[in-house]
Amino acid sequence: MDFVLREAPFQTEEVDDRLRDMEELSLFRNALQRFFQKKVRDDSEVEDLVHDVFVRIAQRKSGGSIDNLSGYIFETASNVLRDRARRRKVRAAELHDPFDVDEHGGTDFAPDRILDGQKRLHDASVALLELPERTRHVFILRRLEGLRYQDIAARLGLSVSGVEKHMRQAMAFLYQRLDMQ
Repeated sequence: MDFVLREAPFQTEEVDDRLRDMEELSLFRNALQRFFQKKVRDDSEVEDLVHDVFVRIAQRKSGGSIDNLSGYIFETASNVLRDRARRRKVRAAELHDPFDVDEHGGTDFAPDRILDGQKRLHDASVALLELPERTRHVFILRRLEGLRYQDIAARLGLSVSGVEKHMRQAMAFLYQRLDMQ
């Protein structure tokens, strides 16, 4: 396989200029961090926003020099904040709860735990099949589909007390059959 060296799409002077610009930009990092810390509540986003500013400046199309670098950087930072606010509004980010390990619990995907869960699911499925058909149907409508007793009664032509009786029977049987406390 022959390798052909091609001429670079840019001149060495351009690369040197870009590197000097990036070194100059890095002097603004701390100022940008303070700027964003005043504007956003979540400190974990600050570094991402600073990074976004540098990416936008590095990707700018015009190759000319910037007369007021500080003004340009902070104008870009303001635009990054505006874009962030638009994205958060569209995604309704304020309505989302952040994941908290203490609140939501950690997930243990250990093979023995997975196997135990599969066995318990199988046992519960077998036990459900042992229930009388109407009792099983009432239980499934209530516990799996989330219907209210009144809705189940109307759907199956039973009284509400009849639905309650079937649920008591199903629960007692399943607790006994699955050795639940």
